[in-house]
Amino acid sequence: MKIAIVHEWITVVAGSESCFKVFTEIFPEADIYALVSDKKSLEKLNINPNRVTNSFIQKLPQAKTKWKRYLPLFPFAVEQFDLSEYDVIISSSHAVAKGVITNANQVHICYIYSPIRYAWDLYHQYLREANLKKGLKGLFAKTILHYIRRWDSTTSNRVDAFIPISKYIEKRVWRTYRRESYKVIYPPVKVSTFTLREQKEDFYLTASRMVPYKKIDLIVEAFTKIGDKKLIVIGDGPEFKKIKNKAGDNVTLLGYQGLDILKDHMQRAKAFVFAAEEDFGIIPIEAQACGTPVIAYGKGGSLETISGKFVGEKLTEKNTGVYFKDQTVGSLVDSIDFFEKNYSIFNPVKIREFALKFDESLFRDDIKQTFNKIIKEYK
Repeated sequence: MKIAIVHEWITVVAGSESCFKVFTEIFPEADIYALVSDKKSLEKLNINPNRVTNSFIQKLPQAKTKWKRYLPLFPFAVEQFDLSEYDVIISSSHAVAKGVITNANQVHICYIYSPIRYAWDLYHQYLREANLKKGLKGLFAKTILHYIRRWDSTTSNRVDAFIPISKYIEKRVWRTYRRESYKVIYPPVKVSTFTLREQKEDFYLTASRMVPYKKIDLIVEAFTKIGDKKLIVIGDGPEFKKIKNKAGDNVTLLGYQGLDILKDHMQRAKAFVFAAEEDFGIIPIEAQACGTPVIAYGKGGSLETISGKFVGEKLTEKNTGVYFKDQTVGSLVDSIDFFEKNYSIFNPVKIREFALKFDESLFRDDIKQTFNKIIKEYK
């Protein structure tokens, strides 16, 4: 049985790459296809470059670092892969990988992180942040994204079975494509890398790349308003200076830090604060693996990766955090106050136990069994 694995770009090692890596290990003889790949990233993933076939985009100027500028070419590029000789295609998709051309004799399984965000859910936000709401450039961008939406909807029929990363994405797959998913399988988290510490210190922690949708500025503004609670921020990115200018004396920005320092702060923090609307969200699980409760925006994947309650609801020892209802300073401040009043309820041991259900070993077993089951059903 010949298997092909399709991933959009292998130029960074982030959340989706941890899943993709497992697929390549489960099927070590599979060939790999990508729009663009980078040797350093392949090395980090322990993938032989000889296994990888890249699209023509690989040869375009600065493709390995500025691949997103070639977005209009992505649908065409992914359709140029000739996969006709394979029995099974596994697409690892958050953009166009699911759009590869298949035939009636093949089984196509798509592990989907999200329908294309900037064409669907984040369309208007993307145009605002890129300053493309008006003008000729804006008209061009809107036209391209309109084309991509139509293409994305049409190509959903090329997939036999969708496996979404969360129930939240399962709903988006249905809303976008009107397709039922085969099964939800959560992405792998290296829970064993993060160890429990029961004794916490009197500071809060947040960590993230500083880009707009992560809402680090919201967290910094909330703690600055509170004034008497210490917040430590780990991470760097385009919004670092803007966020630093908003920080009060009780907020410390450490910039980018290595994993050891991040883990140390996660273990000692009173709580981890998470304000993004994520499709899944790995870092809150890592914090919980340290026995640290989480204060999170109560929407998206956080409703699945944190066992929380909203302000005013009854907390029990089974809970691992609290939610805030709106992405506003006031809502977050209320949630922090609610957390403080109920802090004694949280049990670090129980919090870590909750995180263990997302461990990478469970992912590997589940995804392998599910892939094999789908292949038998459709062959």
